[in-house]
Amino acid sequence: MENAGRGPRGLAARAGGWSARHRWAAVGIWVVFVLVAMVAGSAAGTVELKDSDQLKGETTQASKITEDAGVDEPASESVLLQSRNGSLKATDAEFRSAVDAVMKAVNATGEVSGVTSPYTTRSISKDGRSALVQFDVRGEAETASERIEPVLKAVADVQDKHQELRIEEIGGASMNKTFDDAFGDDFKQAELSAVPVALGILLIAFGALVAALLPVALAITAIMATMGLMGVVSHVMPMSETANSVMLLVGLAVGVDYCLFYLRREREERAAGRDAHTAMQIAAATSGRAVIVSGVTVCVAMAGMLFTGIGEFESMGLASLIVVAVAMAGSVTVLPALLSLLGERVEKGRIPFLNRAKRGTNGESRLWTAVLGGVLKRPMVSLVVAAGALVAIALPAIGMKTQNLTLDQEFGDSVPIVATYERVNEAFPGGADPAEVVIKADDINAAPVKSAIADFRAQAVSSGASRGPVEVVTHDAENIAFIYVPLVGGSDQEKAEKSLGILREEVRPATLGAVDGLEAPISGQVAGSKDFNDQLTGSVAPVFAFVVVFAFILMLLSFRSLTIAVTSIALNLLSVGAAYGILTAVFQHGWGASLVGAEGVGAIISWLPLFLFVILFGLSMDYHVFVVSRIREAKMQGRSTRDAITHGVVTTAGVVTSAAVIMVAVFAIFGTLSMQSMKQMGVGLAAAVLIDATIIRGVLLPAVMALLGEKNWYFPKWLRWLPDMTHDEPVVPVEAGAGVRGHDDDGRGAPVAV
Repeated sequence: MENAGRGPRGLAARAGGWSARHRWAAVGIWVVFVLVAMVAGSAAGTVELKDSDQLKGETTQASKITEDAGVDEPASESVLLQSRNGSLKATDAEFRSAVDAVMKAVNATGEVSGVTSPYTTRSISKDGRSALVQFDVRGEAETASERIEPVLKAVADVQDKHQELRIEEIGGASMNKTFDDAFGDDFKQAELSAVPVALGILLIAFGALVAALLPVALAITAIMATMGLMGVVSHVMPMSETANSVMLLVGLAVGVDYCLFYLRREREERAAGRDAHTAMQIAAATSGRAVIVSGVTVCVAMAGMLFTGIGEFESMGLASLIVVAVAMAGSVTVLPALLSLLGERVEKGRIPFLNRAKRGTNGESRLWTAVLGGVLKRPMVSLVVAAGALVAIALPAIGMKTQNLTLDQEFGDSVPIVATYERVNEAFPGGADPAEVVIKADDINAAPVKSAIADFRAQAVSSGASRGPVEVVTHDAENIAFIYVPLVGGSDQEKAEKSLGILREEVRPATLGAVDGLEAPISGQVAGSKDFNDQLTGSVAPVFAFVVVFAFILMLLSFRSLTIAVTSIALNLLSVGAAYGILTAVFQHGWGASLVGAEGVGAIISWLPLFLFVILFGLSMDYHVFVVSRIREAKMQGRSTRDAITHGVVTTAGVVTSAAVIMVAVFAIFGTLSMQSMKQMGVGLAAAVLIDATIIRGVLLPAVMALLGEKNWYFPKWLRWLPDMTHDEPVVPVEAGAGVRGHDDDGRGAPVAV
């Protein structure tokens, strides 16, 4: 507690003071910034993440060879013809007639090329009941789903005329269209619902329309500016569509949170008798500082994603980092200017019957005052019970299994094409997702290369990795070739990976690997999933270490307390562990899954644990910094540690509760989607935020601090050479009687130091 009495030196206090004095300039600069960012982004365009930017394994090598050669692989589709009762065989005339009808119908659409008969390609199942008509969709593969509708209709017309057979189309284009139709609008609606939900909760929290609109307006403008900046930055680091969705979620969460912290403190000071100018000074120096500390901490957490080496994570991390930085800057600059401009008008649009919650003096929550009284009366009991409960909740995470979810795990039986996918894999194991060997040679038609390809085809089947048919497509001009190998195991990821391992470790070295100068990376859905998981697993430790170490350093410098830095990290890790436990229990084991409209699918989507850690570690710091800052502020007034804990927790409870309810509601929206991965993300984030805002901040934090007492402020002499970033401000001069006082019997005491 070293800095009381020094002159104002806090960045937030200076920024807020300047903005309040130059109101129109601050608002104008913000508007210009948002507009310039949007125009710059629109002019620059967005460079989208390519397959070759995703990973560093064989799948990326294969994509790079294909891209460098300028070969655009078309979107491939298949039509499954299958006897419904087993009475018809592919050799029967009626079956042949249906095959001919399918080939004629899809050709007639003009949207396909390379239609092949199963009798030519030997794409007939071993039991003779199933056959595949295969073809490519004309044009770019990325947009094939937009042109596949006539082909789907043509296949459906043939099905109507051949009821004795099951005739169904499947492929990248048809699946993308089906999923877009089924879930695209659903997902967009969830994103659009987030803003009205946040606004509704803010209306309840503030009871006034103008006050509720300010946080939403700041969050939306921060998101708009970030979208423009993402376009510019994408020319250095390509961006993905997922990054946009994550950025919107994070931007809305932190934008509303930061504004909420600032606005609630300003209103609280004015309600306590401060004049508008003084209230603004106090809010800028206290809540403004908390916003900067938490914002920098969140940015550090998001930066952890940049260490994964996975393009999807890198783009999500950078987009999140940008939106947090923009929201933080807006909160300490344009927000004070708007509050200064609005003055009393911030209370305009009062909503009858809202904001009537009973509160004590100084904005203290009576509910949390009662809860905290029990916690502080028996801090050791509270600590043991709360920590024990969270550890018990976290225990299932020990057996967490992660994998890329298969179609039936992701969508269940909610989409008919999933059943088609399963039927194709059953009749032609691995045929729906074959391994793809990309071969690059100086001369693709050289005798040693041709011989090696022939040997690879033969050994892929003889080794047991595939049951065939193994197909080869050669591009003579580019000197590359593609070998498509259906993997034994089909949709069973574990078995399919074993087949992939045989190809990579046994078949390839003995055949293609014997030719000098030949490259033959193996990619495909199964390979991509394995390479992704391998790289993700390897990046977990560095990312965790980076986030934890830098968060610790920031807490140490910001609060100048070794104890607070250590307890901050410990409490956040406990919160993340509880979230992992809930995810594992609900989605892996299926315990209580029906309560959240989900089902136990036996695994957690592979990207979620790392994503959840980074997001939660960042967002939970919002609450932690805000609460601990208020406790420290009270301690600087001369209160005892226990009294400071009480004051800090109960005066921030309303803000933390409102912010948490908004985040839980927004994340819960994504938990309502049909995709299991989105359910897992939504439920995991919502549960973790709820635990963090209640058990962690309302019980464990005060219990730990009460037990530690004066040791909370321990800062060893050997660390005092570190930069002092506490930014304690002197007492704000106010009119007599207007100060916010301590907890003496008459409700008065020392004036607030900010």
